[in-house]
Amino acid sequence: MVVILKNNPNQKQLDNLIQWLKSLDIDIHISQGRNTTILGLIGDTSVVDIDLISALDIVEAVRRIQEPYKNANRKFHPEDTVIDVNGAKIGDGSFQIMAGPCSVESKEQICSVAESVKRSGAGLLRGGAFKPRTSPYAFQGMRAEGIELLLEAKALTGLPIVTEIMDLSQLPLFEEVDVIQVGARNMQNFELLKELGRTSKPILLKRGLANTLQELLMSAEYIMAGGNGQVILCERGIRTFETATRNTLDISAVPLLKTMTHLPIIVDPSHATGLSKLVKPMAMAAAAVGADGILIEVHNDPMHALCDGQQSLTPEAFDDLVQSISHILPYAYKEQTK
Repeated sequence: MVVILKNNPNQKQLDNLIQWLKSLDIDIHISQGRNTTILGLIGDTSVVDIDLISALDIVEAVRRIQEPYKNANRKFHPEDTVIDVNGAKIGDGSFQIMAGPCSVESKEQICSVAESVKRSGAGLLRGGAFKPRTSPYAFQGMRAEGIELLLEAKALTGLPIVTEIMDLSQLPLFEEVDVIQVGARNMQNFELLKELGRTSKPILLKRGLANTLQELLMSAEYIMAGGNGQVILCERGIRTFETATRNTLDISAVPLLKTMTHLPIIVDPSHATGLSKLVKPMAMAAAAVGADGILIEVHNDPMHALCDGQQSLTPEAFDDLVQSISHILPYAYKEQTK
């Protein structure tokens, strides 16, 4: 349920309303927009008398929310959420680019890639320290040493870092990581999500291989219910019957999610397609439909990469991608969602 207040509500009446709602064991999420204040009521709202609230002088309207996700719901929070990662903003109307290798392999590799993607216009450095792989015999990442190398690249370039967590036990290693990524396989690892909800770090939450948009938002809800509202959603393709690409990029998810949630949405065309030749057109499509950014794999030597070289761009190809996107952005689709 949401309670929409009139402009400049009487503070004493508002305090009395909030106190009364809390006495009914209702949690309240207050969203203060430019022109409207909304009270999001979370809990058993069947005990709340809508007619009684509607009759109050300070109330404009009362509406019941049918969707099971509350904190992530745009009806609770009409204004777009903007996440500031050490100056790199996501969700403010700009287009943020996160780029770097699928896996950290050496100091020379990660520092070289970090410098090149920064020159081309990336705002954040992504790199895998822990790597979930289908085969137990494949390269699993450098783990704690990989995070240390990412931090060295951050010190060199000033780029905030994004890297994936795979298990709760790894959380102490992420104290200096700027954005914690939750991979597709962990999207419904609810114990991990609840623990991340107790942190104050931005969380990049990837859509699962076969999950609906509502399931993605419910996973975001787990994080937000713990008190952490800094969630970035990532569309990275879903598994379908098609075998020509690694996954099928659901580009329609971006404008649809924009109507469902206030959280920023980025697209990962590298994992979605699995083919470097498709990364640029899919990245341009993401920009065209109004995504808040993209996540791109860049490697200084893709032919010899230890992980996902076939979908990684060279620094030169990445620079070309960034230039191409700059021509798309002035015409990007921006739906009026307020």
